[in-house]
Amino acid sequence: MWALENFSLEISTTAGTDILDLTALVEGEVRRTGVLRGLLHLFIPGSTAALTTIEYESGVVNDLRRALERLFPRDLPYEHDARWGDGNGYAHVRAAFLKPDLHLPIADGRPQLGTWQQIVLVDFDNRPRRRRILGQVMGLAAPQG
Repeated sequence: MWALENFSLEISTTAGTDILDLTALVEGEVRRTGVLRGLLHLFIPGSTAALTTIEYESGVVNDLRRALERLFPRDLPYEHDARWGDGNGYAHVRAAFLKPDLHLPIADGRPQLGTWQQIVLVDFDNRPRRRRILGQVMGLAAPQG
């Protein structure tokens, strides 16, 4: 049976560069849909956060945070900040490079990830946010009944 299911997750973030593991939450939503084989699409609305995969362990998470700071430093002058005065120009640039969405295949009712790979939300904004992640699962589901 073909299925198309939508879900959303709500996540609170802080005013730092938060890197949060969403894997267990996403796997639970995929299981709930009953889709055994198909495709998972995740999307985060907004222009100061992104979705990606990484080995979610403190060393790699800290390495990513430092790499982002080297590539897109907070203390550079950003035209966005001059125009809007909100100080998060760096967050917009970082999010544009990492992207707001992620596609993963589903097999055996689970997103297919590498042994050390997790799904993460990276929030760059300089103030706390309540982030919504939209998910869509499509594929072949187990017959009902």
